[in-house]
Formats: sequence, C-alpha cells, structure tokens
Amino acid sequence: MSPASRGPLFLIVGTLGTFAFARAVLADLAELFLSRDAWNGIARALGLASMPPGAGGVNPELSAWLAAGIVLLSGVTWIAGGWLVKRRQPWSLYSASIAWADRGWRWWLLPAAWSVCWTAGLLLGSESGLNLLAATAPLWAAVAIAGWTGAWFSLQSATQREATGGRTSSVLPLVCLVGVFTVVFTAMNWGLWFNLRIPHGDSAMYEEHLWNLEHGKGFRSYLDQGLFLGEHIQVVHVLLVPLHLLWPSHLLLELCESLALASCAIPVYRIAHRHCGSRKASLLLAAATLLYVPLQFLDIAIDFKTFRPIAFGVPLFLWAIDSMELRRYGRMTLFLLLALSAKEDYAIVTSLLGLWMLLAARPWQGTMPEERRQAVVGAVVMVLGAVYLLVAVKYAIPWFRGGETVHYARYFEKFGETPGEILGTMLTSPRLMFGELINSGSLQYVLLLLVPLGGLPLRSPGRLAVGLPLLALLCLNTIAMQPPAPVHHFHAPLVPIVLWAAAAGLARWRTAPSAGDSTDEPATGAEAAAIRRARFACLCGLTTGLFLGFSPLSLSFWDPGNAMFWRGLYVPTERARQFETVDALIPADARVASTDFVHASLTHRERSYDYSDYPRAVSNYEDRVPHDTDWIVIDIEHPYHSRDKIRQLRKEPYRAVRELREHPEEWKLVEHDAGEYFIVLRRRTTRAAQ
Repeated sequence: MSPASRGPLFLIVGTLGTFAFARAVLADLAELFLSRDAWNGIARALGLASMPPGAGGVNPELSAWLAAGIVLLSGVTWIAGGWLVKRRQPWSLYSASIAWADRGWRWWLLPAAWSVCWTAGLLLGSESGLNLLAATAPLWAAVAIAGWTGAWFSLQSATQREATGGRTSSVLPLVCLVGVFTVVFTAMNWGLWFNLRIPHGDSAMYEEHLWNLEHGKGFRSYLDQGLFLGEHIQVVHVLLVPLHLLWPSHLLLELCESLALASCAIPVYRIAHRHCGSRKASLLLAAATLLYVPLQFLDIAIDFKTFRPIAFGVPLFLWAIDSMELRRYGRMTLFLLLALSAKEDYAIVTSLLGLWMLLAARPWQGTMPEERRQAVVGAVVMVLGAVYLLVAVKYAIPWFRGGETVHYARYFEKFGETPGEILGTMLTSPRLMFGELINSGSLQYVLLLLVPLGGLPLRSPGRLAVGLPLLALLCLNTIAMQPPAPVHHFHAPLVPIVLWAAAAGLARWRTAPSAGDSTDEPATGAEAAAIRRARFACLCGLTTGLFLGFSPLSLSFWDPGNAMFWRGLYVPTERARQFETVDALIPADARVASTDFVHASLTHRERSYDYSDYPRAVSNYEDRVPHDTDWIVIDIEHPYHSRDKIRQLRKEPYRAVRELREHPEEWKLVEHDAGEYFIVLRRRTTRAAQ
C-alpha cells in the first residue's frame, strides 16, 4: 500500500481509535492520569456537571466534547504539521500532508489497538488481561505521543540535516543536563526534608550511620540492634565522611546522591558515542537517561525514601562498563569494587558482566591476545562476583546478625526461609517458580523498565541479558512487586545494564565497535538513524515521565488533587515550622524515641529510637520503647496516622498514648508551644536514678 493510501487510512482509523481510547479511559481509568479534582475542574470549565461521571460509562454530552476535541486536535495538527513540513522540504503541500499523516498517525494506531484489546477483554471477561491493559494504559499513550512527535521531527529535517551533530561540542549541553537534574531533584529532596516528609527508616538512617561513626558509636543507627553490616554490606556512604565532618547534615547526602545520579549522563554519553559515533545522538540518550523514570525513582522513591547508598552504584557501574569497553581493566576493577560497596546486589550483575566479557571474547575461536586477555579478566570477574555474593549472604551478614539469616530472605517467603531453602525450591519446583515469574505483574515490570527508553535496549539483547537473572529475582520479590513497578530501589543494579544496552542499541545491527577502538564519524545515513532512535528514546522518557513520574515535568506535580502535588510536598506546612520548638526541647545527650519523619530530624542525639507499633530488636521485640529512653516525641499529624488517631491524640492524649495510659507514674506530658502538632513526653526518673 502506497503512502497516499496509507496516510488517509491512518489518519481516520487513528483518530477514531484514539477517541475510543480516551472514552474508555474516562469511563474506567481516569485517575491513572489526573485526580478526580482535576477532572472536575476541567468539567466545570466545559460547563459539565462532573467528569468523569463514574466507572462504566461516559454521558453523551461528555462524549460529544471528547469527540470534537480529538477530531479538532487531529485535524489542526495534521494541517499545520503538513504546512510546516512543506516549508522545510522541497515538497508540495499535498505530499507533505500525506507524508505527515502516513508517518505520524500510524502512532495513533497504538491507542486504537489498546481499545480493541480492552473491548476484547471486556467481552471475554479476562480479568488479568484487563488489569494489565489498565496498568499500562499510560505507557500506550506515552509511546503514541512520543512516536507521533518524533515522526514530525524526522519529517522536519532532511537526511543531510539530521546528521549535523557529529562534530559539534557537547560538553556544555551535557554539563547543563547534569546541573539541571541536580538542582531540581536536590531542591525537591530538600523541600521534603524541611517539610518533615522524609522517613528515617531506609533514608535518613544512613546519615545517622555517619553521625554515629564520627562520634565513636559504630557504623549503625539505633533503628535496630547491632551494626548496620548485619543488614547489608553497604558502606559506600562512608566516603562522604570528610564532607560530612564539614557539613553534618542529611541535606549533604541528598545533594551528593542527586549529583551522583545526574552524573550517569556522562558515562552513558561516552558509551553511546563509542558505539554510534554521533555526538547529537549520544547527547539525546544522555538526556533520556535523566528523564528515565526508574532512575528518578532512585532519587525520590514512591514512598519518599530519598537517600539510599545503592543509588551510588549506578554511576560507578556505568563507569566500570565504560572502562571495560576501553580495556582499562584496572580502572574497571576499582569501579566494580566501589559499586559492590553500594550493596551486595551488585555482585549479581558484576558476575554476569564477567560472563559477558568471557563470551564476547570468543576464546574458543583462537582470538588475538587482547581478546584472550579480556576472556581471562572476564572469567576472574565472573568467579569473584559469585564468591563475593556467596560470602556476603551466607557468612558475612549472618555473622553481624548473630547467626540469623539475612533479613531479606522473607521477601521470597513462598520459596523458603533461608537463602539455601529458597534456591533449592526454585531449582526443584520449576512450576512454582515460573508461576510466580511469568505473569502480568512481571510483564508490567519489564515494560516499565524498557518503554521509557523507547525499547532501545532490546537492540542489544546480549548486553541486556546480563540483567536477566536479577530481573527474575525482582519479579519473585514480593516487596519489589508492590506495586509491580520499579518505583522503590531494588532495581538499581539493573539500571546501568539497561542504559548500557540502550547506548549500544544506537549502533547499526552487528556493527558495534571493538573494545578500545577509536571511533570515526559514521556514514550520514547511519548517524541519522542513530539520532532518530535516540530522539525517540528521549521523547519516550519525557512522555512516560509526564504520566508516571512526579518531577516538575509530570502531571502529578501540578495536580492539586494528587498526593504528589508540589505545594503539599515541598512547601513547609505549619506542622514543619512548629517542629523547631520541639527540636529545641530535646537536649543533645537525650535518648529519644520518636515517630517516623520527625525521627529523621532527631538523629543527632545520644540515641534516637523508633516509636511505632513495629516490634524492634532494641526493645526485645516487645510493645514498648527501649528501657533507656528518656524522651518521646509523637507527631500528631504523622502521615500514616488515621483521622481518628489524630483526633484522639489531640483530644485524649492520656488515653491515646501508650506510655501515659499504661505507665503514668514513669512519664509526664511536657507543655510546649507546638502542642497542637506534637506530643512530647519526658521520663520522670533520670537514667542516673535508675
């Protein structure tokens, strides 16, 4: 079928299919895109009673508005786009419009395909299929918008103009990308901190490690008993001690983590340029890296855990890959060791990277000395990575835990209680393993890793396979799969592998350069293709972030009805301002227990304990604070408190607070000016008296 036939067909079918997609979304899935408050605001602007009207249907008036809007959008953009293409190309208006309809509106067939699948799922009653379609609806929309926009950019530029970025300097744009990401995410992290929205557990506790280490109390927090090495072999943040001595603040750690993640753009740029030779394509992929939602979730997770040392492993591993491709194995080893210090999870991808090096060298073919050296280094890395993982999980961590098994074995509780049992069950019960592994949740996880990069990593399946075993473990991890998306931190070691595969995917099929080769500028056609692929990846990063992220480039950031609304998260409330009064009450030598979020701001004390209903080892797993606690701070408006709990704490503290209710002879209520927001208790007898 010729473009003259395809173009009008795509235009009509795509427009109708997009209307069907939008109608289905408004009927059943509207809040995946905007909050109900936002939709109702749009409805009021259109003179409608409410929007969406509820699950299961869209009223005729709304359908008319929707149809008119989509037809108008399609028609105006088709005409305007064709006219703009004509101005840049030596084509007639008819030819330009047909080309624009052919190449642009084929992407509108994606929402049409989703609509067909959705209708089929409803008719067949396929609950799992409908759930997958519902969860991935933003991805279908994101890819359609990205492809449509990318098609217009491609039509705007002739082939010879597409390949003009090869010899221009990319240093300044690259520095600007790193700087913008660092400033934006540091500002967001700091806003959460000043607004008392950063939890202590798995976030601010890492700053407590440094504080306690510097004050002779060991590498630990007082969240649980013992040194932190009983949780993870994770010490990379100790490298921040020299800076922390100058600025002992959690804000420093947030700044360093945002800068580290932003710096991932640099090795990605270097690796991409080595494979495709185009500075413009490499710069676009560097931008896609910083738009990559799974990477952004390592800076601010969905539960607002903003600092985790595992994030430092991402740029370190990327630099290790960069060094490996240049055959600078000493430097590669240093970066790999530093990445391993970010968390033992990196041992999995380290070992498999060594296997990839071994196989890529093809030693069985009698290769050259450089390839034989690569094979030897790869074999050593593969073995040492596996040994490190075994020693860390089987011996080191349990030793620091007093012989107990690693705590994250419970993430795989369906397979056993210890790493040995879990591995044995996976090997001997393949039906159970594959039943947990191959499902809609796992597919959604994979899509959310690949779609934000436009599927580019799939062009380098060998490199992408380095991450497959870790991906399988994540899909079996009950915590990582809640929700089934890379929105926590577990996927961090996968990120450099996916980005590496994406960078290699910019090259022609089977034309990746040999390691260490200098790269000449490619042919114009090859460079133009690399630029188109990188642009598509960048646009997919932008559009997926629009629907799924919560940076300033996302809808949720600006949606007043969304939990991620910027004013609710990053602007200090009266509760946050009043905390200064409480902070001043607690002396430096206090042993204080506090609820999460305020706990994060009370770690610079003699000891800082968790106050919650969660049983802790420091309390002998009993429902109480540790015996040496002399102060307690309770955040009345704690984000996890129910409305009833908040009301009880304000109106009836002697009934609502465990210590005042059960041990009034030991604790007294401290009067202070921030009593509307915080309850402060002090033990009546001092530790010396005890």
